[in-house]
Amino acid sequence: MECRNGRNGNGKLDGARRLGIIMGIRRRSRELAMQALFYMDMSKNDSQEMVKLFCDNFVHSKNALPFFLKLVNGVIHTRPQIDPIIERFSSNWKMSRMSCVDRNIIRLAVYELLFCDDIPSKVSINEAIDVGKKFGTQESGAFINGILDGILIALEKEEINIEVKANKTN
Repeated sequence: MECRNGRNGNGKLDGARRLGIIMGIRRRSRELAMQALFYMDMSKNDSQEMVKLFCDNFVHSKNALPFFLKLVNGVIHTRPQIDPIIERFSSNWKMSRMSCVDRNIIRLAVYELLFCDDIPSKVSINEAIDVGKKFGTQESGAFINGILDGILIALEKEEINIEVKANKTN
């Protein structure tokens, strides 16, 4: 029996409702991660003290915290590998010339593409585009999509250093 509240009559959430909740939590985690990375990028300080300060003030959902921390810490630790890949596929755009919002959304998505095998590539790209449309400029979605599509094609053709992908940080 299907109930209006997404429960199937036995007190448990059905699969579709559970997936929707998980996806909502992950979207919130990505948005918070972008904001935290933006904050650290602007202050030029990506220390764990800054992560903690951000969490204490802005991360109020215990459900969003684990994925948020995985993304933020993952990007911080792999940025030396991620940034050159982004520059390679950004059609003559230096990282410093990109808007801080776009730059950090792309970093998050590239981290997911390279190091989060449990997330389908298209999901990572679509989420990045949606977050870009929400927080960036009118052009952010297309700009982010163009760079990430190029990176995905290169990954599929194994044109990006496989050693990067082998260094899992999960």
